[in-house]
Amino acid sequence: MLYKEDGTLIKKATFPATAVTDPLMRLTADVYETKPYGPGDGRPEGSRLHLLHQAGTVLPQSEIDRLFAPAATITTISPVSGPAAGGTTVTIKGTRLAGVTAVNFGATPGTTLTVVSDTELRVKTPAGAAGAVNVVVAADSGNTTKNAAFTYA
Repeated sequence: MLYKEDGTLIKKATFPATAVTDPLMRLTADVYETKPYGPGDGRPEGSRLHLLHQAGTVLPQSEIDRLFAPAATITTISPVSGPAAGGTTVTIKGTRLAGVTAVNFGATPGTTLTVVSDTELRVKTPAGAAGAVNVVVAADSGNTTKNAAFTYA
């Protein structure tokens, strides 16, 4: 219990609750990002680590979400059509695809998902009814949808 100097009880209503919209969080480990390098800069193709934030750095939750859980993007899907029986190997290109754990064609999950790189993955289409369906990539950071991106013939 909390009391005022004169001994009267301080009620909870004295401290109105206000939502903290973007709380501050302290990082518990050093955080690195990869930076690509390759042809044209005189070094073998690959990537290098760059220190982004040291352990102990305090950041707003929104910044942590942006850094560590950015949503994947879909830029291209190829081929864009296939038989209703399924089995078409589809290549999806975009960004932040390394964390994708599933790809749905409409409401049905694709099979044999292979993450080729952070910018490319391959998946086989399930069987589906004739017509266009949304393609949804699912990852920890959330789902990304490309509307009417694949058509079953």
